[in-house]
Amino acid sequence: MSDRFTQTRAEVTAWFFEDYLPRWVSASSGATDESPEFILDYWGVPMHVSLPDKSTWFLDAKGVLSFLEMNRAPLKAAGYTHTVVPDSRVFVYNIVGAAVEVIWSRRRADDSEIQRWAVHFEVAKSDQGWRVVGIQSTATDTDTLSEIWPRSPGREPVHA
Repeated sequence: MSDRFTQTRAEVTAWFFEDYLPRWVSASSGATDESPEFILDYWGVPMHVSLPDKSTWFLDAKGVLSFLEMNRAPLKAAGYTHTVVPDSRVFVYNIVGAAVEVIWSRRRADDSEIQRWAVHFEVAKSDQGWRVVGIQSTATDTDTLSEIWPRSPGREPVHA
């Protein structure tokens, strides 16, 4: 991997796990009084979301904020305090495009699990920094991404 790709991977990993995740947890658990608009520092507009049973484009900030609330409301009601990450992986496509795959184990203060999701985040870098531009997700009960989304061996080139 080139130095530029190595640097991009480190940048995306730090942005996602050291900036985005702690801020999302803090705001979503009620540990801070942050307004929901904080998410626009991390989620792009428009943003595509694919859930287990439907696919939706959120074309404006209002839509993106409604998706945030759809995620946070059941967590707040269940006493959410923190997220454990049993597995993750970061892919770099180029110096302005990457993906983060992660298992979220969202939990209460007593460490009991509220929900567990495997999520694939497509991220892109612009003059505003890194933003999530697409999300694919599915509920899971596994600890490893390879159980959910195994990587198949490459195919031979196709010549037309």
